[in-house]
Amino acid sequence: MKDLTPREILARLIAFPTVSRDSNLELIDFVESYLSACGARTGRVPKPGEPKAGLWAHAGPEVEGAVLLSGHSDVVPVDGQDWTSDPFELVERDGRFYGRGTADMKGFDALAIWAVGQAAQRGVARPLQLALSYDEELGCYGAPPIIEAMAEAGVPRAAAAVIGEPSEMRVITGHKGGCLWDVHVKGHEVHSSLIFDGVSAVTEAARLVLWADEVCRQNRERPVGPLAEGFVPPCTTAHVGRMEGGTAHNITAGHATLGLEIRVVPGDRIEEWQAAFEKERARIEADMQARHPGCRVEAELGFQVPPLKPEEGGAAERLARGLTGDNGTHVVSYGTEAGHFQAAGISSVVCGPGNIEQAHQADEFLTVAQFEAGLGFMERLLEASA
Repeated sequence: MKDLTPREILARLIAFPTVSRDSNLELIDFVESYLSACGARTGRVPKPGEPKAGLWAHAGPEVEGAVLLSGHSDVVPVDGQDWTSDPFELVERDGRFYGRGTADMKGFDALAIWAVGQAAQRGVARPLQLALSYDEELGCYGAPPIIEAMAEAGVPRAAAAVIGEPSEMRVITGHKGGCLWDVHVKGHEVHSSLIFDGVSAVTEAARLVLWADEVCRQNRERPVGPLAEGFVPPCTTAHVGRMEGGTAHNITAGHATLGLEIRVVPGDRIEEWQAAFEKERARIEADMQARHPGCRVEAELGFQVPPLKPEEGGAAERLARGLTGDNGTHVVSYGTEAGHFQAAGISSVVCGPGNIEQAHQADEFLTVAQFEAGLGFMERLLEASA
């Protein structure tokens, strides 16, 4: 396989329609073949039961202290969006690269793949690694299996990880963590004229909505912790974004479903908030069952993303600041895979080309200037690793 430019790699990545609900294996085949041909050591991490996989690569000597470049291969759907060009074809227009995933985050992926390929071909003293995941858009599910697979394969441990979510090449040192429950409430149906003989699943589900609202109110009134400063809002939040249930206006609802998320600031323990939710879930269920034993409130944990905590003198922060010249303090309220790498003991930051405001939109784009800024970052990284 011939040596590809970063732009050529980006065009290839955009052409793979790796929407999270679909397979990403053609993209993984391409990246694995390309990096293997460059001389990098690679390993595939299949997702059990689905046509998806993650991929890791290692270029350079088999020693610890590598810089790990982390990205995800999946993108969000384009259904119902009004695109002016094919979302799965890279189009350059007016100083912008258009295509699904250009900003989030195949622009960074292309640069990272190029850099690891160059490291393998040129030779480096400090290794470069790639971690390319699946299902990030569904809840950051793909990163932990890659971290585990690299350890099992004996891949030398990285000293710093750069997660390339779009940050306009600013160094992001903190982000919120979070978790989501899919909640199913089973009530007891009766004619609404006999309401006291029934148990409305909609009413009981609404109690969880009110609990989430109370969490937000109480946390907003508390003093802001030192690790929460800079976040908008600077506190842990709970939110219900969807809810449905019932069959008719004159029947007490026999079922209801909702999705409840909690976003946790660094400094708060996600396990404590999970315990608080479970306590409220159990309280509501016990009250329902006191009225009718067949009632229940079931909650399935959909995802859990640990927060990224600012590190005092962290290796990843020092590296990224040195390569970008950014000495500002930046945190974001969305979650990324950086929390997983940090939880695994690898110093981590978020830093990548593009603006998060372009992510998930029709006519998603990455400016050519941002792509070139990301390329400069990779070239300086290669020089520093030589």
